[in-house]
Amino acid sequence: MRVLALALALASFGVASAKDATAEPVRAVDQLPRGQKVAGTVIELAGWVVATRDSQGYPFAIMDKAAAQILVFGGDGRLRGAAPGLFGSAIGDHSAPGIAGLALREIPGRDRTTPAGRFVGGFGPSIDAGRVLWVDYDSAVSMHPTATGVPAERRAERLASPSPDDNRVTHGCINVAPDFYEGIIRPTFERGGVFYILPDTQPLAETFPEFVQSRATGQRNDGRSARRDSR
Repeated sequence: MRVLALALALASFGVASAKDATAEPVRAVDQLPRGQKVAGTVIELAGWVVATRDSQGYPFAIMDKAAAQILVFGGDGRLRGAAPGLFGSAIGDHSAPGIAGLALREIPGRDRTTPAGRFVGGFGPSIDAGRVLWVDYDSAVSMHPTATGVPAERRAERLASPSPDDNRVTHGCINVAPDFYEGIIRPTFERGGVFYILPDTQPLAETFPEFVQSRATGQRNDGRSARRDSR
């Protein structure tokens, strides 16, 4: 089972003990398409978040836009669920200035990006959609379940497709399946959390500099150990 394999991989980064990895994490909800793998960078980032307490004990989510994946973790670092997501139709890692004040129909196609980075978010009011889960309030990026919306966009069908290539369709917000939202997202982030969104084109070192520096340091240390052991 993929979620168990992921939990075991995370255990090697100190996210949970091997005993924990074979118990509670196996119950995590796995909605990723069959055969679709989770990138090593995502697993490493999750391990780093917990090892350094970067989320300060709050639940967190890691979103891989290229793979159209969302992985949700509790404050204890255990995997709660993994599912496909829909992201901004435009490739890019920044939000255009003033975009938060525009109506959806006013946002140019080139500016319909889902920004990359680390964001502290939580539930709060919105002008036209009631209470929503804000991922980045300043750029008006929220996470919500797919709705009928514009039928021609076929959002539900895009989520269900086995390929991530058709998951770029939103104005910048993040969509997940309604059952994943109600069963995993809403209860996990009821009191807020931290959201890590991997970049499309921006270097990872610019998006998550401390993580990349830590990873590079670990690789150098591993190299020195290997040389000593080989003598």
